[in-house]
Amino acid sequence: MAKLIVSEFVTVDGVFEDPGGSEGTLHGGWQLPLMGDDEMDYKLEELRSTDALLLGRVTYEGFAEAWPKMPDAGEFGDLMNSLPKHVASLTLSDFTWRNSSGLEADATTAIRKLKEKYGRNIMVYGSGELVRSLLQNNLVDELRLMTYPIILGTGRRLLDGAPRTKMKFVSEQTFQNGTALLTYSQIV
Repeated sequence: MAKLIVSEFVTVDGVFEDPGGSEGTLHGGWQLPLMGDDEMDYKLEELRSTDALLLGRVTYEGFAEAWPKMPDAGEFGDLMNSLPKHVASLTLSDFTWRNSSGLEADATTAIRKLKEKYGRNIMVYGSGELVRSLLQNNLVDELRLMTYPIILGTGRRLLDGAPRTKMKFVSEQTFQNGTALLTYSQIV
């Protein structure tokens, strides 16, 4: 059975909004200038251990626009473009990015089926609304917060509106630039 892993870039104050700057928001682009080679190596290894991606509509649309247009993104880009992508959306019906499909209307049941289908990890990136729903339905096996040494003061926070959820600390890792990866499991 696959583990469902939520892996997020966040600031010290919990903002996850537009880390790469592709959305063009006021807070966008804060993560890339702070990312070191050791973090990229970690993210590549994380993706290598993944059988599928689970994305919310907004993240899917941003990724579907960007990743196919990055032919020089190396192995990471190849994996992003080739892995199966499952999208939780009630409004999106056209999935143009290779190996993409929508979940059934009952996303909780569909995600449980995905966890049975795959043998390794199902990775969730971005997708704040989806993450909160996954926590609400006790579907998160691991929450990885790659916390960057920056405070934005305002912006969309990953866990605003999330249900009260008991978490167990699993591990921490610090990268060369001071980014801290904090890993938790959900206590059900």
